[in-house]
Amino acid sequence: MRIAVAQICSSTDPGENLELIRSALPDADGADLVVFPEATMASFARRSAEVAEPLDGPFADGVRAVAAQFGTTIAVGMFTPRSAVGAHGRCRNTLLVTGPGGEAAYHKLHLFDAFGFAESEHIEPGDRPVAVVVAGVTVGLAICYDVRFPELFKEYARAGAAVVLVPASWQGGPGKVDQWRTLVRARALDATSFVVACGQAEPAASGRPGGPGPLGVGHSLVVAPDGVVLHEAGAGPETFVVDLDPDAVAEVRRKLPVLANSRFVSRLRP
Repeated sequence: MRIAVAQICSSTDPGENLELIRSALPDADGADLVVFPEATMASFARRSAEVAEPLDGPFADGVRAVAAQFGTTIAVGMFTPRSAVGAHGRCRNTLLVTGPGGEAAYHKLHLFDAFGFAESEHIEPGDRPVAVVVAGVTVGLAICYDVRFPELFKEYARAGAAVVLVPASWQGGPGKVDQWRTLVRARALDATSFVVACGQAEPAASGRPGGPGPLGVGHSLVVAPDGVVLHEAGAGPETFVVDLDPDAVAEVRRKLPVLANSRFVSRLRP
């Protein structure tokens, strides 16, 4: 399975960001799946509810058109309406996966109410994990802050996922890149799965202004089920491609059967 990771720096304009998506596809090198960051639709420098659109709206339809044009599946962060839409309403932080093989949408479960940012003030949480099959491989979906919750990644692994995506717009600050890298590697080891973590590029390294909210630090990375980093990007915009062997997951789980050895499974499930 070939996956392209497109580390971009979104603006606050969905139309402009749709063109960023289109411009990254020629570098995807025939990937089965192209992963973009959380908040690709519009950065957190703008209130998310102001740009939220339904899954049959112009932005999502634009992504579908790009996926069809390049014959691939795209995973992209956007915002969708929930209860009230507008400057004072809340919406959902959504990961749309769409392409020739089908479509799925995951709404972020764990909201980033930490480090002085309150995502729950303008985002409503989702209510369930979502997995999708791409190129015959089961792929679990997560977003940013979800990476701090290992139980979600183990849930996907037990459901048969060999790969988990983590698009993000990681907040900068002292030690935050180190935390990001450590958490992604830990989740790969927890679930003995490939983890594909695509972050927003750092604004300063992208020639864009900074601002309030988590805007990104770059350092997208792909980690193997044994915790080995297969590739890590720098701070600026970058698209890279990795080839993943799903059979490697079964081999690692045979050697390191942490899921099978866990004594908590029977207690958590009837």
